[in-house]
Amino acid sequence: MSTDLEIARAATLEPIGAIAARAGIPDTALEPYGKYKAKIGLDFLRSQAAKPRGKLVLVTGINPTAAGEGKTTTTIGLGDALNAIGTRAMICLREPSLGPCFGVKGGATGGGRAQVGPMEDINLHFTGDFHAITSANNLLSAMLDNHLYWGNELGLDPRRVSWRRSMDMNDRNLRNLVLGLGGASQGVPREDGFDITVASEVMAIFCLASDLADLQARLGRIIVGQTRDGRSITARDLKADGAMAALLRDALAPNLVQTLEGSPALVHGGPFANIAHGCNSVMATALGLSLADVVVTEAGFGADLGAEKFLDIKCRSAGLTPDLAVVVATCRALKMHGGVAKSALGGEDVAAIERGVVNLVRHVENMRKFGLPVVVALNKFTTDTPAEIDAVRHAMARIGAEAFLCTHWGDGAAGAADLARAVQRLLSEGHARFRPLYPAEMPLADKLGVIAREIYHAAEVQIPPAAAARLKKFEEMGFGHVPVCVAKTQYSFSADPTRLGAPEGHVLPVREVRLSAGAGFVVAICGDVMTMPGLPRRPAAETIGLDAEGRIDGLF
Repeated sequence: MSTDLEIARAATLEPIGAIAARAGIPDTALEPYGKYKAKIGLDFLRSQAAKPRGKLVLVTGINPTAAGEGKTTTTIGLGDALNAIGTRAMICLREPSLGPCFGVKGGATGGGRAQVGPMEDINLHFTGDFHAITSANNLLSAMLDNHLYWGNELGLDPRRVSWRRSMDMNDRNLRNLVLGLGGASQGVPREDGFDITVASEVMAIFCLASDLADLQARLGRIIVGQTRDGRSITARDLKADGAMAALLRDALAPNLVQTLEGSPALVHGGPFANIAHGCNSVMATALGLSLADVVVTEAGFGADLGAEKFLDIKCRSAGLTPDLAVVVATCRALKMHGGVAKSALGGEDVAAIERGVVNLVRHVENMRKFGLPVVVALNKFTTDTPAEIDAVRHAMARIGAEAFLCTHWGDGAAGAADLARAVQRLLSEGHARFRPLYPAEMPLADKLGVIAREIYHAAEVQIPPAAAARLKKFEEMGFGHVPVCVAKTQYSFSADPTRLGAPEGHVLPVREVRLSAGAGFVVAICGDVMTMPGLPRRPAAETIGLDAEGRIDGLF
């Protein structure tokens, strides 16, 4: 069987100008990066702002397992299938992070016949957006420490600096550190640490900004720390917001690429969903909605994280109104949720499906709480049996949902045609009545409680006194209206990654809370989740290299 990389290399991509023309983007709006990728000029985005918007379809999934589910692959396959049956569709995805590419998860360009390309470029440096975001983040850090060194006119307390450096790589050794050592000429000693770039507030701001002016305004509102008397110091106070915006200006233009079947795709921004808000840029989504009848987008990890944040944070912030949710699952993953080890997934086990399908049921029911119609995409593996597939379909029928068997990995658009027709039908019927999970005026701790009860089915949220006091302080500072972004394990509804299926009555332990004033949300870090991941014992980087012809090999 061919690998994703081999399939991608065998495909013939079209010149990016042809893809742009198919999407309704004039050549004058393109800023090409080679033959097969381009940025779309901000002037063109401004010209599209008043146009009617298409329908918005969110692709999400069950809690991920080692067996794989395929949200990105399904997003691409569905977009291709909609185009194939005559619906003008645009695909909107996040950019991959280098951390997972060289770690354990691999790339994020889809798989099989449902991929975006050029695969190697997108999974590695692409158009340099993440490097620009990292540089803007660390420019603020450098200016902060420089301010401390040159007399600290603002009175920033080095013990109360909350801003952290970032790097788009998994490196546990950078989570916590002390800098400024080596004598008076080397800077002011203080504690610091790194977050992975995709968890940084600059990434969140980049993805939530509506235009350049909004970008700079949000950057200026970043709170870097407090004075001894508790007064907040911002990036604007340090006069860093202008230079940060300058670094991000070109990156803010969305990236246009294509699927292997020639569908246009906007790939822009990339916050993780377990430790950040997990959605591509607002600007790319808005552009897609102005160009297409249907935009198919994804949110990271399971629906308890990515989809909830897409709906409660991104849609609320950008005024987006989604029309439908697709929840992705596989029989293999449901068997793992039913207690089967990865090594034993090859054999038929209908009982394990029946135990594990509760995870899928809960995600479908959760999406309905937002007023969205829901369909299920069941990605087929060669080991799936008719009895296992029927068990999933029967479970969905019991809650009034349909599950569509999908083979787009091997068959491309044709393999998602049934799913596309169902999506097309539901969109035409207009059943969506979107509503966020909680009102903006609700207290922050109560918002966290609603998410925990309604989405995770937790019995209790455990907020230590220091974190509770910080939440009250955020409200006193005028941020009580913002949504809450929960950082927790992606593998379970609970904060315990080993509790698969659909656990009930657990406790959500909040470790700390952080205010992202520029992004416009509060982060609640729960359990043992880290905002700077580490590499596994055998990182993927060990098998990545160049072949005899100088081509990149080992990406997956």
